[in-house]
Amino acid sequence: MDRREFIKLSARSSAGVIAAGGFGYWLAKRSKKPEVQVEISGSLDFTVPVDPALPELASARGDSPYKLTERVVDALGGMKRFVSNGDIVLIKPNIGWDRIPQQAANTNPEVVKKTVELCFEAGAKKVIVTDSSCNDPRRCYARSGIAKASVEAGAEVQLPEKRKLRKVNMGGVILKSWPIYTQYLEADKVINIPILKHHNLTKLTIGMKNWYGIIGGIRSQLHQDIHNSIVDLAQFMKPTLVILDAFRVLISNGPQGGSPKNVKNMNIVAAGVDQVAVDAYGAHIFGHKPEEIQYIKIANQRGLGKMNIDEINLLSV
Repeated sequence: MDRREFIKLSARSSAGVIAAGGFGYWLAKRSKKPEVQVEISGSLDFTVPVDPALPELASARGDSPYKLTERVVDALGGMKRFVSNGDIVLIKPNIGWDRIPQQAANTNPEVVKKTVELCFEAGAKKVIVTDSSCNDPRRCYARSGIAKASVEAGAEVQLPEKRKLRKVNMGGVILKSWPIYTQYLEADKVINIPILKHHNLTKLTIGMKNWYGIIGGIRSQLHQDIHNSIVDLAQFMKPTLVILDAFRVLISNGPQGGSPKNVKNMNIVAAGVDQVAVDAYGAHIFGHKPEEIQYIKIANQRGLGKMNIDEINLLSV
């Protein structure tokens, strides 16, 4: 069953919208619904056609994450390459932690804001910003600055709700069947916006690890084989675009950090169409060889993307 068939056969959940106006957020009234098993063959593929005339990856350095975001997207052909008129676009930042932007535990809100604006300029009908937080979602969305920035740009911000989960056959090595938030099943395009940072279990968390936020269930169970579970998610979720926030980077005590002493200003934003290549580039600028990050190596071995920096068509702008 593809996404369109899923929409026809299942009732859309009423959205948990966070309305504009400071931090006056509200959730739609909750209702219990029976768990539905959704058959998906292969993966959720949101990719757009490859253009050999354009780079696979673009990177920029500067003082404004807002402006850098536009520069790297333009270098890949502009947002109109990725978003069409009438699209429902889902944006997946990292909003996992009850931290302010200066602590670099969550995606920079300025990167998210500019991405939302670019989607609307390209003709998007609706832009949804959502993530499944590790700490209390209301505090994470507010203190990260992402809720406010997203609403200012016109997006619909949705907190995670268990009633929006549907169990999906993912066909992975570790993730055979797992609950996933229905917003991803219903979207036309999905843009992944991870932050580059240290992680105490995987050395780094970048784009592929950011897919942990699309699923429910007891995610800690996946830590027994965390690298294969990350690659299972990347094999299932093939994004339209990945925008990497490496502006402020948490270099230790990740993934949630806390002390400003753990943060390094790299002032970089990158974007790419190959999620493995984006993670490899993130590992590279952090100071690791991509093959030192086990899930990047596994993803490359499974044929999900490029790991060798020398083989990636990279443009610095």
